[in-house]
Amino acid sequence: MSPETDPLVTFAAWLKEAEASEPNDPNAMTLATSTPDGFPSARMVLLKDHDARGFVFYTNLGSRKAHELDENPRCALLFHWKSRRRQVRVEGDAVRVADDEADAYFKSRPHISQIGAWASKQSQPLQGRFELEARVATFSAKYPVDVPRPSFWSGYRVVPRAIELWEDRPFRLHMRWRYEKTADGWTRGELYP
Repeated sequence: MSPETDPLVTFAAWLKEAEASEPNDPNAMTLATSTPDGFPSARMVLLKDHDARGFVFYTNLGSRKAHELDENPRCALLFHWKSRRRQVRVEGDAVRVADDEADAYFKSRPHISQIGAWASKQSQPLQGRFELEARVATFSAKYPVDVPRPSFWSGYRVVPRAIELWEDRPFRLHMRWRYEKTADGWTRGELYP
């Protein structure tokens, strides 16, 4: 691979290739945050948009990840495409997306996913599956057709400070390029594997 000047160009190409080869969820990424006292916390989320501004995912604003990002917006993402033998690491800062952007994405979701956003008290204790199913039934009755976006549901954009591209090579002599964002664009350097 010959590295691009802009790592987001390579990311977009790699994601497109992964969409053709990954068995499911090529847009899955690990989101790493930290608690206020510094303990790391990681989980899988789905990338829903990406452009020159960053990487977007959506969540319940009452979730643990949202609380941690609101306390400390510094976070990391990791994409791993096993079928392509590649990974992309992103370090950056999470900012909330604008309401109109969250509204547009919410409207594009399947109806049951919209209901699920209302029904789930994400990251809160659940007394049993019946409790969740009852909440789904309640909100399905309340919103049989048009479902408004809950005020407690939105998205975050991870604005990258650094991006590392990794590609498998024989004998563990892997390719690694690290890009850092500057006022003038991206600087690029190669790393030992």
